[in-house]
Amino acid sequence: MLKVAVPNKGVLSEAAISMLQEAGYATRRDTKELHLIDELNKVEFFYLRPKDIATYVGKGTLDAGITGLDLMLDSDSEAEIVEDLEFGASALSLAAPAGSSKNIRDFNGKRIATAYSSLTSDLLAEQGVKAELVKLDGAVENAVILGVADAVVDVVSTGNTLRRAGLEIIGEPLMRSTAQLIASPGKKELIAGLLRRLQGVMVARKYVIFDFDCPVELLERASQITPGFESPTVSPLQDKNWVAVRALVLASETNQKLDELQNLGAKAILVSEIHAARI
Repeated sequence: MLKVAVPNKGVLSEAAISMLQEAGYATRRDTKELHLIDELNKVEFFYLRPKDIATYVGKGTLDAGITGLDLMLDSDSEAEIVEDLEFGASALSLAAPAGSSKNIRDFNGKRIATAYSSLTSDLLAEQGVKAELVKLDGAVENAVILGVADAVVDVVSTGNTLRRAGLEIIGEPLMRSTAQLIASPGKKELIAGLLRRLQGVMVARKYVIFDFDCPVELLERASQITPGFESPTVSPLQDKNWVAVRALVLASETNQKLDELQNLGAKAILVSEIHAARI
């Protein structure tokens, strides 16, 4: 039975559980539930602290897991990154008292508090900065107020927490992070089925299906508007001057494509969401 780690709390947890549910897996009903066996799909889920997942997977205790790229890299785990799951976007940024500086290099030799000590050390080194790192487990924004650090490096989504602590982001983010599917060394083949399902969810979320009727004489131009993957599906209608066309379209382009097709002369244009997909 495949053993998979899922974030038990935090910004990654709800989105990870939602994706697994859309992929057809059983998911927990109670946030206090830390272990679940999906007998139908032969998967055993373990709900763990996001920062611990890469460690368990890297040591081979679990076969796969979902965690943030920042947490994966900070763990120094031997786990392998399999797929970017495209949710949980955040940025690891340096922040300091408002107005104190505009350049990351100004913090060379300064005290910087972070919960991501290993990753921060590597990222600052890439910027030519060598700082004294103060390792904390959470709420690092208070480190400056309490006098234990001159700046902090933390994961930022909106920046509201930092601003309330009188801090502002210095320069560009040190790195950007999203949720990743990771696997134990040598177990990529073992989790191929899980990967296919999650990829199917991402496709289903990203695309919609366009169905429309089109005059035969305009088919080539319509196909340029909605080319699909290999090509659109074209079916004859009772009226030989018209055809039915079906194609996948990026959901973000829905209204633009609707306007283009209507202006071209297409009729009965329908847009449908995709529940699941394999590409």
